[in-house]
Amino acid sequence: MESLLGLLRIHVKRGVNLAIRDISSSDPYVVVHSGKQKLKTHVIKHSVNPEWNDDLTLSVTDPNLPIKLTVYDKDLFSADDKMGEAEFSIATYLEAVKYRPKVEGGLPNGTVIMKIQPTRQNCLSEESHIVWNQGKLVQNMFLRLQHVECGEVEIQLEWIDVPGSKGI
Repeated sequence: MESLLGLLRIHVKRGVNLAIRDISSSDPYVVVHSGKQKLKTHVIKHSVNPEWNDDLTLSVTDPNLPIKLTVYDKDLFSADDKMGEAEFSIATYLEAVKYRPKVEGGLPNGTVIMKIQPTRQNCLSEESHIVWNQGKLVQNMFLRLQHVECGEVEIQLEWIDVPGSKGI
């Protein structure tokens, strides 16, 4: 427990224009990897624009460890098909979280604290905002899936402090 910094809640909102891997649609789900941790959403049947609205929570011990998100198509009689992947860093988001005590109580909801531009290295498909919302700092991201013909996944990051952890 001494190496735990806190928890990262990843709200996997939806997929947009995902690849078709079955006859006319797909049965997508998302797997999130960080270090030895692996979490997954539920499967949405027959959709290339699924709405998961699943919360996945990772224990964060290393703020520099990348997070990998992979979308799969659930198959009954064969191995699940890969529908693309994206990798992102939480280092910038955690830098913003460090300043949270300075902004608590003093900012209106919706205040943008930081903006992250899409680059070839970060898989963002559009500008990502770290926003003060309802007493929390959240980061909204649209991730462009790689190694696939099309598709994006929308997620939201939220930091959760854990009493007794060393914090960030």
